[in-house]
Amino acid sequence: MIKIIPATKIIDFQCISNLAHTIWNEHYITIISLEQIEYMLDKFNSVQAFQDLSHQGYSFFYITYNTIPVGYIGVKKETNFLFLSKLYVLKDYRGKKIGKAAMQHVFDLASSYKLKRVKLNVNKFNTNSILAYEKLGFVKTKPLVTEIGNGFIMDDYEMEKQLTMDN
Repeated sequence: MIKIIPATKIIDFQCISNLAHTIWNEHYITIISLEQIEYMLDKFNSVQAFQDLSHQGYSFFYITYNTIPVGYIGVKKETNFLFLSKLYVLKDYRGKKIGKAAMQHVFDLASSYKLKRVKLNVNKFNTNSILAYEKLGFVKTKPLVTEIGNGFIMDDYEMEKQLTMDN
């Protein structure tokens, strides 16, 4: 059984940060350097980062599969769209419809905010994620290169999905 639970307390952010360390080290090591992974985990996926981002309007959720924490989501309501900042699932739990349930949760959030679009950024070399997003109806809208400090960049595509009544 898949559950998506709002993360509001420090213990929730600790859970998500621990998931991030595992997921990022198992997934991104073939895409970006270990040094950049460590930098991005500290800057964007630490307990402190989650607390700071929460104060900036981001909402976080952790995902459980049969009560085991297996992934997390981060979103921010913008004026005309919902920004999907984070969607990660542990490697051993991929292929169990967890990502699909997470995306439906994101679409439902967007609808509850009366927003008709969801946007996200995905690393240009994260081929499987790009394919999964395209399968869900997302389209690439533009390339993005963002400096994030310490000499690192994020080399992404911005992707967007127009929502309909049956998302």
